[in-house]
Amino acid sequence: MRRLRTAVVTALAASALLTAPAVAVAQDGYVVPAPDFVKAMPAPAKVEGVRAAAELNIQYQIQQTGYWCGPAATRIAISAKNGNPPSQQQLANELPTTTNGTDWIGQVTRVLNNHVAGGWYETKEMPNDPPTQAQRDLLWRDIVLDINNGYAIVANIVAPANNHPPGYPNYTIYHYFTVIGYNADNMTVKIADPANFGGNQIYWLTFNQLATLIPPKGYSA
Repeated sequence: MRRLRTAVVTALAASALLTAPAVAVAQDGYVVPAPDFVKAMPAPAKVEGVRAAAELNIQYQIQQTGYWCGPAATRIAISAKNGNPPSQQQLANELPTTTNGTDWIGQVTRVLNNHVAGGWYETKEMPNDPPTQAQRDLLWRDIVLDINNGYAIVANIVAPANNHPPGYPNYTIYHYFTVIGYNADNMTVKIADPANFGGNQIYWLTFNQLATLIPPKGYSA
């Protein structure tokens, strides 16, 4: 994540001084409305032989500095498999993360595999904007299979002003957050967002919106 503008960094740093709730809960049944151009996108290929929906239990934390979204999102993902995840400070050191953020999703993949047994995680690049149908199909398949196997996904996103998750400031945001659930009936994904923009910690996005937020970056799955 590139460093957020000064005002946002200050706001995040201040909010991080507050104690995050032990469990951050998404509003039941509410999905963040996607922009019209996102709604028009076709659905990804269906994944057969899996559950219709699944969610992971995680330990949520707000990122403790304006540039620690990478460490915070990584910690959330680790917590789905490891009940005693490292601190954000330790993960920032391991990634490593600087005041400019965490440069590349591959750094997250390496650290996830260091703390979650089995070497499960791989780096998936999504350079095309908008993503190709093949990239979207793979992303949906990764989400379904990872969540079903108990693994959260860390996504590196670029959110322009016309395509934002809830509460984001009105300009392009470079960020990391964690995918912790899915619902195949309405093609939505559950997000644990360490930024806490506008108090939005856990929320649901349409899969199509998530797919448009990741390019030209990538995700660990």
